[in-house]
Amino acid sequence: MPMGRGDFLLGYALAFALAALAQSVLAVGVSTWLLGLEVPGPLWQLTLVAVVVAVLGTALGLLVSAFASTEFQAVQFMPAVVIPQLLVCGLFVPREALPGVLGAISDVLPLSYAVDAMTALTTADAVDGAFGEALADLAVVAGFAVGALALGAATLRRRTP
Repeated sequence: MPMGRGDFLLGYALAFALAALAQSVLAVGVSTWLLGLEVPGPLWQLTLVAVVVAVLGTALGLLVSAFASTEFQAVQFMPAVVIPQLLVCGLFVPREALPGVLGAISDVLPLSYAVDAMTALTTADAVDGAFGEALADLAVVAGFAVGALALGAATLRRRTP
C-alpha cells in the first residue's frame, strides 16, 4: 500500500496527539483536584495548551529522527534541540531579563510561546482576555509543529525493502 512521507509523519503526530490528550487530562486533573492547584480559567484551556505543546514535542522529535540514521543518534540530537529552548523560554529567568541576544533567540523558539500561553492562563491576575492572548501564542506553537512536520516529511529518507 503506497504511503507518502507526510502521511507517515501525520499518522505518528495524530497517534501521539491522542496519547498527549489522555496524559494532559490526567495531569491537569491531578494537579487541580488532587493537589489543589487553583487556576482562574476553565481547565480545558490548560489541557489544550498541554496537547499543543505535546504535539510540538512530537513534531520536533520526528524532525530530528528524519536526520538521524539510528535511534541512538536521534536521542543524541534531542538535547541540542530541547536544552537551548528550556534555558531561554522563561522558566528559569523571565524573558524580559534576558540579555538582548538571548532575548532575540528566545523570541524565535517555540517553547517560549508555550510558556507564555501557560503563564497567561495560570497567573492570578489573568483577566477575561487571557485565553485570547494564550490562543495567539498557541497559534505560533502550532505553526512550529506544522512546520517541523513538513520539514521532517521533506527530509525523511524513503527506504524500500
